[in-house]
Amino acid sequence: MTIFKEVVDEEFLTVSQAKELLADVEEERALDEEREMQYELARAIEHVNRFAVLDPEESVELVEELVELEKVDEATAYKIADLLPGDRDELRSVFAQERYSLSGDELDEILDIVVKYA
Repeated sequence: MTIFKEVVDEEFLTVSQAKELLADVEEERALDEEREMQYELARAIEHVNRFAVLDPEESVELVEELVELEKVDEATAYKIADLLPGDRDELRSVFAQERYSLSGDELDEILDIVVKYA
């Protein structure tokens, strides 16, 4: 018998936003000395500490600016904000799963926005 779970809500977060949220969780855990931190939580905190580059506010501004572009949807904007690609090849890898490819000018337009934040 298979049990299905219904997705009630979904929200994208940048790694920087997740770092901020996990810092709050980590702080709460530190106050409760009897509770040991779960392995998955510890790994998630380690991950965001290693890969979060921007401030949460900056990452949200970057996503908002990217979403204004015609070829960048919300999910892709969050990927770009997390990865901060530095050149066309890195940026192309973000779009590799899409059914379309971007022109050099479109890639450069995205990279120009990323450079302002990186």
